Amino acid sequence: MVCYRSQNLYGEQTLIEVAEHSKEIAAYINAHTAIPVTVVYKGTLKSTEEIYNFCADANHDTNCIGVITWMHTFSPAKMWINGLKILHKPLLHFHTQYNRDIPWGSIDMDFMNTNQSAHGDREFGFMMSRMRKRRKVVVGHWQDDNAIERIAVWTRAAADGTTGRVPVSFGLVIICVM
Repeated sequence: MVCYRSQNLYGEQTLIEVAEHSKEIAAYINAHTAIPVTVVYKGTLKSTEEIYNFCADANHDTNCIGVITWMHTFSPAKMWINGLKILHKPLLHFHTQYNRDIPWGSIDMDFMNTNQSAHGDREFGFMMSRMRKRRKVVVGHWQDDNAIERIAVWTRAAADGTTGRVPVSFGLVIICVM
């Protein structure tokens, strides 16, 4: 399962663009030969209740070996608290952003809202630390082979911890937050 998390603050066009970015990142990770599991994109979550329900569903889905989160732009991390409290699957916080490079000469708030994730990732990481939530953190661009290899190592450990073997067809959840 792959899921993208957002909020309505940025407007519909930004949500559409970020959802497309999330689909592209999930597809890239899924297609990489180093990843021994199937990555499935699950859509957009926009509320605390949707996040909670998603985490509950991930817990009960026998095909889900873990959850990967990606925080997009200025994330309302507090919306995750109740969902993370009940999440029992392995969790990986992927600290990445859509664009590899930042266009310093032309950057504006529209670009920041659509392409940048540094603030959201830091806020989410801080909140999980305050909650003492166990997780793996991978930092790097989503197209970087080193970052993908660290995700692959985590997927093998998550699969081994839930099934005792590395599956070929088990799902992996990616939650992208904006």
